Amino acid sequence: MTAAHPARIDAATLRQRLADGFEIALVDVRDGGPFARRHLLVASSLPLSQIELRAPVLMPRRGVRVVAMDADGATGGEAERAASLLAGHGWTDVTVLDGGLAGWEAAGHEVFSGTNVPSKAFGEHVEHVYDTPRIEPQELERWRAEGRDVVVLDSRPIEEYRQVSLPGATDCPGAELVLRVPGAVRSPDTVVVVNCAGRTRSILGAQSLRNAGLPNPVYALKNGTMGWHLAGLRTDRGRENLLEEPSGDGLARARTMAAEVARRWGVSFVDRAALERMRDEPGRTTYVFDVRLPEAFAAGHLPGSLNAPGGQLVQATDVFAAVRHARIVLVDRHAVQAPMTAHWLMQMGWTDVHVLRDGLDGALETGAVRVPGLGDAAAGAPSIDVPTLASALGLGTVRVVDVGDSYWYRAGRIPGSAWAMRSRLAEGLARLPADAPLVLCCSDGRLAPYAARDARALGRTDVRWLEGGRVAWHAAGRPLETCAPGDGDPLLLTDTDDMWYPPWARGDDVEAAMRQYLTWEVDLLEQLDREPYLRFASP
Repeated sequence: MTAAHPARIDAATLRQRLADGFEIALVDVRDGGPFARRHLLVASSLPLSQIELRAPVLMPRRGVRVVAMDADGATGGEAERAASLLAGHGWTDVTVLDGGLAGWEAAGHEVFSGTNVPSKAFGEHVEHVYDTPRIEPQELERWRAEGRDVVVLDSRPIEEYRQVSLPGATDCPGAELVLRVPGAVRSPDTVVVVNCAGRTRSILGAQSLRNAGLPNPVYALKNGTMGWHLAGLRTDRGRENLLEEPSGDGLARARTMAAEVARRWGVSFVDRAALERMRDEPGRTTYVFDVRLPEAFAAGHLPGSLNAPGGQLVQATDVFAAVRHARIVLVDRHAVQAPMTAHWLMQMGWTDVHVLRDGLDGALETGAVRVPGLGDAAAGAPSIDVPTLASALGLGTVRVVDVGDSYWYRAGRIPGSAWAMRSRLAEGLARLPADAPLVLCCSDGRLAPYAARDARALGRTDVRWLEGGRVAWHAAGRPLETCAPGDGDPLLLTDTDDMWYPPWARGDDVEAAMRQYLTWEVDLLEQLDREPYLRFASP
């Protein structure tokens, strides 16, 4: 392959490679909106607009087979540009899907909609195979009104829980359930109900407790908070209740239960020496994921590991691990979250999964982990810090253009800042005066330098980027403002097609979007049957 003319493969060859059992990363380099509407089943979303940051995380071994695809595989299109960029940064086996998505479909193969499709389909598989008990929202509300002994646990990350939750529900993200619940329930008769936004994490969370042998009655809330909302029941916002981590007898019970799950499912445990041998093995990709909550990870983690909270890793495996048939090593402190996560990944079809024994013994690193991006983005334009930007905004001497995820821009943007998709930056900047001094911004300051370099290449001469992004702005006590759903805001310089929007965050008929989403989840298994290269294991 040369940088100018990446090698190509056709749909039939790709289908063979997906089924041959060897490592392969299929990456769809279109923006997140088009990807969510139509994509291949096991493709990972790796937008060209984020490839410098995401490629080293998703595909850490530069020798792995990579297939880049876009809508039509056009010469000079997104897939070719992505392939050339990857090749220029050391990936040695990168090809382009000839014909792209259109060619795949023309060959008679399945095209899927939505996000995290393999994981969502797996949730439906689990409910079908295990017959996970479920409860209707109206029934749960009646139980609560009657004063029955019921604990409702929200299995989503705290950020999602804050946005919307059930009245009285306590947050306990997926892989934390078996760790925290045994010591928290008042008696074996206490009913435990697990919910999420829709279906997958409710089902997997409830079944995790059942697989671990919790003696209590355990139910998944049918259709989660969306089902609750559609039933006309009240929801809460802004809550911060996280179920406490156990100690003493509660922790001992959790460890015993997780050990039994590991025994029954044959979970492999490895020591530090074995892990180092795995990392050094040529021709293999080894992901090392710490499956605890972000705060625990930041307080001390194994060098070289990445944070992938267990519930989210199972819920969105394609977001964390783009390389199919790669090896996964899981790390935690108490041997609870990791083996529980492992037993689900094994059933999802990941055949080389291990738990690191005593994984947090020895020297640890603290803080967040940022895998270096591709190239020296900061060389393209100078930076600006928060105080200097605040002064410039007060004087009206700069325009801020945010290129981060539009969803989080809407949730809290620098006042007066505009927004543009990085992939359509030329279109967005054309709406601003040609001589306007610009400051490019994103969530954490990592993507903005690349966009600032793009702006310079487009002929803009007075361009800087904000150090630390919106996170640093907010941490400095500076105000943020919100942006309503929909594309009518004049500060939106392009449309917001950079990502998939959940039903509750759309500006159209929210209830109709919720019903469509829930139907989509339930129907996934039937469509999955037509793609033989992905199969789930039964218990």
